[in-house]
Amino acid sequence: MKTILVRIAAAIFGGYAFTWGFIALGAALMFAAGMPFHDAEHLGYILGLLVFLAVFLWVFAARSLSRVWAVLAGGAIAMAGSASLLQQMLLP
Repeated sequence: MKTILVRIAAAIFGGYAFTWGFIALGAALMFAAGMPFHDAEHLGYILGLLVFLAVFLWVFAARSLSRVWAVLAGGAIAMAGSASLLQQMLLP
Protein backbone atom coordinates (compact mmCIF):
# COMPACT_ATOMS: atom_id res chain seq x y z
CA MET A 1 0.00 0.00 0.00
CA LYS A 2 2.81 2.39 0.90
CA THR A 3 4.57 1.78 -2.42
CA ILE A 4 1.45 2.69 -4.36
CA LEU A 5 1.10 5.98 -2.46
CA VAL A 6 4.75 6.81 -3.13
CA ARG A 7 4.31 6.02 -6.82
CA ILE A 8 1.20 8.20 -6.97
CA ALA A 9 3.14 11.05 -5.35
CA ALA A 10 6.01 10.53 -7.77
CA ALA A 11 3.65 10.49 -10.74
CA ILE A 12 1.84 13.65 -9.72
CA PHE A 13 4.49 15.82 -8.06
CA GLY A 14 7.62 14.47 -9.73
CA GLY A 15 5.85 14.38 -13.08
CA TYR A 16 4.73 17.98 -12.62
CA ALA A 17 8.25 19.18 -11.78
CA PHE A 18 9.79 17.24 -14.68
CA THR A 19 7.18 18.57 -17.10
CA TRP A 20 7.59 22.13 -15.82
CA GLY A 21 11.33 21.92 -16.51
CA PHE A 22 10.65 20.46 -19.95
CA ILE A 23 8.21 23.23 -20.87
CA ALA A 24 10.52 25.98 -19.59
CA LEU A 25 13.54 24.61 -21.46
CA GLY A 26 11.56 23.86 -24.62
CA ALA A 27 10.02 27.32 -24.76
CA ALA A 28 13.38 28.98 -24.16
CA LEU A 29 15.09 26.90 -26.85
CA MET A 30 12.34 27.49 -29.39
CA PHE A 31 12.37 31.23 -28.66
CA ALA A 32 16.17 31.28 -29.00
CA ALA A 33 15.78 29.52 -32.37
CA GLY A 34 13.62 32.37 -33.63
CA MET A 35 10.06 31.24 -32.93
CA PRO A 36 7.74 33.95 -31.58
CA PHE A 37 7.47 33.73 -27.77
CA HIS A 38 3.78 32.88 -27.52
CA ASP A 39 4.02 30.24 -30.25
CA ALA A 40 6.97 28.65 -28.44
CA GLU A 41 5.08 28.79 -25.17
CA HIS A 42 1.95 27.15 -26.60
CA LEU A 43 3.91 24.44 -28.39
CA GLY A 44 5.80 23.78 -25.16
CA TYR A 45 2.51 23.33 -23.29
CA ILE A 46 1.17 20.96 -25.94
CA LEU A 47 4.33 18.84 -25.87
CA GLY A 48 4.40 19.08 -22.08
CA LEU A 49 1.01 17.39 -21.87
CA LEU A 50 2.40 14.43 -23.80
CA VAL A 51 5.54 14.36 -21.64
CA PHE A 52 3.45 14.40 -18.45
CA LEU A 53 1.35 11.50 -19.71
CA ALA A 54 4.46 9.48 -20.63
CA VAL A 55 6.12 10.21 -17.27
CA PHE A 56 2.93 9.40 -15.37
CA LEU A 57 2.68 5.99 -17.04
CA TRP A 58 6.42 5.29 -16.73
CA VAL A 59 6.33 5.85 -12.96
CA PHE A 60 3.97 2.89 -12.55
CA ALA A 61 5.79 0.69 -15.07
CA ALA A 62 9.32 1.20 -13.70
CA ARG A 63 10.81 -1.41 -11.42
CA SER A 64 12.98 0.83 -9.27
CA LEU A 65 11.25 3.58 -7.32
CA SER A 66 14.56 5.19 -6.41
CA ARG A 67 15.48 5.42 -10.09
CA VAL A 68 12.11 7.04 -10.81
CA TRP A 69 12.72 9.76 -8.20
CA ALA A 70 16.32 10.25 -9.38
CA VAL A 71 15.28 10.71 -13.01
CA LEU A 72 12.36 12.98 -12.20
CA ALA A 73 14.20 15.16 -9.68
CA GLY A 74 17.46 15.23 -11.64
CA GLY A 75 15.72 15.94 -14.92
CA ALA A 76 13.56 18.66 -13.40
CA ILE A 77 16.55 20.40 -11.79
CA ALA A 78 18.72 20.10 -14.90
CA MET A 79 16.07 21.33 -17.31
CA ALA A 80 14.83 24.16 -15.08
CA GLY A 81 18.39 25.29 -14.41
CA SER A 82 19.29 25.18 -18.10
CA ALA A 83 16.13 27.09 -19.00
CA SER A 84 16.92 29.75 -16.40
CA LEU A 85 20.45 30.21 -17.73
CA LEU A 86 19.24 30.37 -21.31
CA GLN A 87 16.57 32.91 -20.43
CA GLN A 88 19.14 35.09 -18.70
CA MET A 89 21.33 34.95 -21.81
CA LEU A 90 18.39 35.92 -24.06
CA LEU A 91 17.33 38.94 -22.04
CA PRO A 92 19.19 42.19 -22.80
